[in-house]
Amino acid sequence: MVSTLPNLTSVDLSQLRLEIRNLQPQLVEWRRLLHQKPELSFDENLTAQFVSQKLQEWGIEHQTNIAQTGIVATIDSGKPGRVLAIRADMDALPIQEENEVDYRSQHDGIMHACGHDGHTAIALGTVCYLAKHKHSFSGKVKFIFQPAEEGPGGAKPMIEAGVLKNPDVDAIVGLHLWNNLPLGTVGVRSGALMAAVEVFDCTIFGKGGHGAMPHQTVDSIVVTAQIVSALQAIVARNIDPIDSAVVTVGQFHAGHTHNVIADTAQIGGTVRYFNPAYRGYFDKRIEQVIAGICQSHGADYQLDYCSLYPPVINDSRIAELVRGVAESIVETPAGIVPECQTMGGEDMSFFLQEVPGCYFFLGSANPEKNLAYPHHHPRFDFDEAALGMGVEMFVRCVENFCAM
Repeated sequence: MVSTLPNLTSVDLSQLRLEIRNLQPQLVEWRRLLHQKPELSFDENLTAQFVSQKLQEWGIEHQTNIAQTGIVATIDSGKPGRVLAIRADMDALPIQEENEVDYRSQHDGIMHACGHDGHTAIALGTVCYLAKHKHSFSGKVKFIFQPAEEGPGGAKPMIEAGVLKNPDVDAIVGLHLWNNLPLGTVGVRSGALMAAVEVFDCTIFGKGGHGAMPHQTVDSIVVTAQIVSALQAIVARNIDPIDSAVVTVGQFHAGHTHNVIADTAQIGGTVRYFNPAYRGYFDKRIEQVIAGICQSHGADYQLDYCSLYPPVINDSRIAELVRGVAESIVETPAGIVPECQTMGGEDMSFFLQEVPGCYFFLGSANPEKNLAYPHHHPRFDFDEAALGMGVEMFVRCVENFCAM
C-alpha cells in the first residue's frame, strides 16, 4: 500500500493563541539573524551569545558553556509539579548557501541547511511566552540548547555534564522542522522514528603490479569490489524482512592510472537500523564478510567501525501527548502523519535513552513559495509560518504535560 502525503501548504493561524501570533514577526527576525551567522559543531559561540542575551533580557536563570557551547535554562512556575525538558539544536553545516535572500549566510562555506536556526528560534519563543505565563502550568520547564547535533554529537556530553539533573527531568520533547512534510502537518509516532547511525572505514591491502600481469598481484580493487557487493547481502539475507536496515558504501578510492593494479583500496560507508537489538551485530557481520573475502584472495584489511547515534525511540505516552496537541492545532486527520519514519539519524536519541520523551517532525515545506528543497541542500529553506506553530506545539505540550 502506497501512502500519499497530504497536500497542505498553510497553517490555520486562528488555532494559535493571539500572543503567539503576535510573536511571529519576532520569531522570523530571530531565525533570520541566526541564519546569517551559522556556526559549525561545538563552535556555536555567536549563537550561544545570542541565546544567552535573550534569556538575560527576560530574566531567565540559565547556565552557559555546557559541553563547550551548550545552554540550559529553567523556568519555575512556582507551583509543585514535574519537569519537562525542551531540546533545540543550534549548529549549522559546512555548505555554501545558494539562496538569494537578504538573510543568507554571511559565513563563507557554512549554512543553516537543516533548520536548526528555526529550532533555536522556536525554543526562544517558547521561553518568551512561558516566562510571562507561569500561571498556565505547574512544575518546571528546562530548555536545552544543544551544540553539535550534526556531529560528532552534543547530546551525550550534555547529558554527562548533568543537564537532565538538578532538577531531574521527568520527560523531554523536541521537534525537527521537516521539509519532507508540507506546512500544516505534524509527523508523530510512538516507537522508532529515526535510525541508529553507524559508520565504517576499511582499507584493503593487496599486492600491486602491472595491469597486463595480474597473476603477479593481489588486486585490491577486485577484492574490494566483491566486498561492496557482498555487504548488500547482509540486509537482504541476514536481517529479518520485518525489520528495516541499510548498509551503504558511500566511498571507494583506489588506483592512480590505467595500467597499474592498485595495492590498496579504501571504502567507507554507513549502517542504519531501527531495532535496537541489532546494536553490535553489523560491526561483527561486516568484518566477517571482509575477512572471508580477503582470505580467499590472499589480501589483508584494516577495519574501523564506529557507532555514532542509537535509534530515536519515542515513548508511547509522551508521543500520545504530542499527538493530542497536534490534533488541536492542525487539520485532522490529514495533518497528522503517523508513518513518518526516516533512516536519518539524530542524537536526540541519547536523551530518549535517559528519560521518556517524544521527538516529532513539524512540516515546513511550501512548494508554492519554492520552499521545498531537501535538508542539507545548498538551497534549503522553509516556510517560516512553521515557527509560530512550533511555539504553540511546545507551549501546549508543557500545559498538557502538567495534567498527565
